Amino acid sequence: MALSIKTEEADRLARELARLTGETMTDAITKAMSERLERLRAERETNADYAERMKAFVRDRADRYDRRPVSKDEWDDAVGDTPEMLGLAR
Repeated sequence: MALSIKTEEADRLARELARLTGETMTDAITKAMSERLERLRAERETNADYAERMKAFVRDRADRYDRRPVSKDEWDDAVGDTPEMLGLAR
């Protein structure tokens, strides 16, 4: 099989990689493509189950927090929007 390198940049990069690794251009290019494919596959696999991992993360921690609805007064107190803070009387 033949691989045709059609740009000067691709040729330069392939030659530099081969020179730095001490490998033939074929071996250097083969390893580089193999390593990139491995990274992309791992990234795709990681991203594929992201939603499920996040759901599990939330489920595992949900009971640690008060999740009841917050009243307006509680919200205002938490963020500092109390009548006293706003210079108003209650």
